[in-house]
Amino acid sequence: METVDEKVLDAVRDLLPVLRERGAETEAGRRIPAASIQALQETGVLRLLQPQRYGGHEAHPIVFYQAVRLIASACGATGWVTSVLGVHPWHVGLFADDAQREVWADDLDTRISSSYAPQGKATAVDGGFRFSGRWSFSSGSDHATWVLVGGLVIGDDGRPTDFRTFLVPRTDYRVDDVWDTVGLRGTGSNDVVVEDAFVPEYRTLSFQNTAKVRCPGQELNDGPLFRMPYGTIHPFAITAPLIGMADGAYEAYAGHTKARVRASYLGEKAKDDPFAQVRVARAAAEIDAAWLQLERDVNEEYALAVENTRIPIEMRLRARRDQVLGSARAIDATDSLYESAGGKAINAPSVISRFWRDAHAARVHAANDVERALVMYGRSELGLPVTDGMF
Repeated sequence: METVDEKVLDAVRDLLPVLRERGAETEAGRRIPAASIQALQETGVLRLLQPQRYGGHEAHPIVFYQAVRLIASACGATGWVTSVLGVHPWHVGLFADDAQREVWADDLDTRISSSYAPQGKATAVDGGFRFSGRWSFSSGSDHATWVLVGGLVIGDDGRPTDFRTFLVPRTDYRVDDVWDTVGLRGTGSNDVVVEDAFVPEYRTLSFQNTAKVRCPGQELNDGPLFRMPYGTIHPFAITAPLIGMADGAYEAYAGHTKARVRASYLGEKAKDDPFAQVRVARAAAEIDAAWLQLERDVNEEYALAVENTRIPIEMRLRARRDQVLGSARAIDATDSLYESAGGKAINAPSVISRFWRDAHAARVHAANDVERALVMYGRSELGLPVTDGMF
C-alpha cells in the first residue's frame, strides 16, 4: 500500500510537466501563478513538515527536500517558493500552541512567508510588543496570509536585549511590490512592512531558544521532526532547490547537446565533443555529492532525534558545512554546463539560461554564506568557541 510520503512525491512528479511549461510565464509574471500554488497545495507538499495535530504529515525531512528538488528541476522559482512556504509550518510548530491555533484554526492550508533578518524593532508592552519594520525578500508573500519576520527587542536604554522571530497576520502588515531582479524573478519576493503592530508574547520566539532546540511548541509537537535544529532544517531548505535547479540545467543541457551542431567546428555534433562529455560527468558528480551529503547529514541527525538524543554541536556544524558547500557544488555544476552550452544559451528564453539566473540569485541567500559557515566549523575543529546561532 502506498504511503502518504509516496503519494505526495508521485503527485509532485505528475505536476512537473505543467510547472515546466509555466516556467517562462512564472518568470515574466514575477510571481508563482495562483494555479501553480493551488496545484502544489493539492499534492500535499506544503503540509509535509506541518504538525500532525494541525493536519500535517510530519514527514521525514528528506521526503520534503526530495519533493522540493523535483519541483525546482522543473522551475527554479517554483521550487524555491515551495521550499520556503513548505518549511515555515515546521517553524510555526516550534511556537507556543496559542500561536499555532491562530494560524491553523480556520484553515489547515494557511501559508506563511518570511524574512528573518532582524530589521524590525520591538518594545515590550503589557502582554507582548509594539513592533515595526520593513523586510526585503519575502518569497511567496503574495500567496501568504501570515509572515515570520526577525526583530530586535529594544530595552529601556535603547540597546537590543533579544533577537526574536515575530509571527504576524496579514491584517497587520502590507506587501510592497518591489521585486525586479535578474534571477528568481518568479518568486515574488517582495517587501513586507509592519507599522506599530501589537504582537502578543506567544507569537514570538527567541533565537536563543531556537538555537538551543528548546522551544515551547515541542511540548505538544513532541515527535522527532520538531527535535531537529533550525540550523539544519531551514538552511537545507535553501540548498534543496538549488540542487533541483542544477538537475534542471543538467537535463536541459543534455537534451540541447544531443541535438546541437557546432557551426564553428565545421558541423561537429556537440555530443561527440569529449570536453562536453567531461562537463556532463563532472556536473553529475557535483550534483550527486551535494545531495548525498545532505541525505547523510539529515538522516544521521533525524536518527538521533528519533532516539530523543541531543544532536551534538559538532554534527550540526558539519551539516552547515555540507549545506553551504552543497549550494556551491550545485552552482559550480550549473556554471560548467552553461559555459559549454553555446551561444544560443544566452538567449533570455533559454531554459538553461533561466536555471543559471535562478541559481545565482539563490546563491546570495544568507544561508549560503560559505565563509561564515566554514569558519564556524573550522573554529570548532580547532577547539575555539563558536557563537553564531545559525547552526
